[in-house]
Amino acid sequence: MKAKIHPDYNKINVTCACGNSFPSASTSKELKVEVCAACHPFFTGQQRFLDTAGRVERFQAKIDLQKKAAAEAEAKKAAKKGTAKAKAAPAAEGVPASEK
Repeated sequence: MKAKIHPDYNKINVTCACGNSFPSASTSKELKVEVCAACHPFFTGQQRFLDTAGRVERFQAKIDLQKKAAAEAEAKKAAKKGTAKAKAAPAAEGVPASEK
């Protein structure tokens, strides 16, 4: 290994949302997790509901924002086309019929 190119490897305490903590090693200074071996249903054999409320609502909100942005872009594009046609139309009206 080359010297002075690798990050420092620290001994840290990993803290779970359930309150459990355990020692580990990492390049980060602190590590917080939502689920650990002390509270995971596979290890405990108990059903536990994680905080999943709002996922569908957040997804729907994101989709609505994308649709709104697309509609605004389309309206802006249509308005830009409309102004380009409006600018071209008066120029054609000012030309005498003999030159058309």
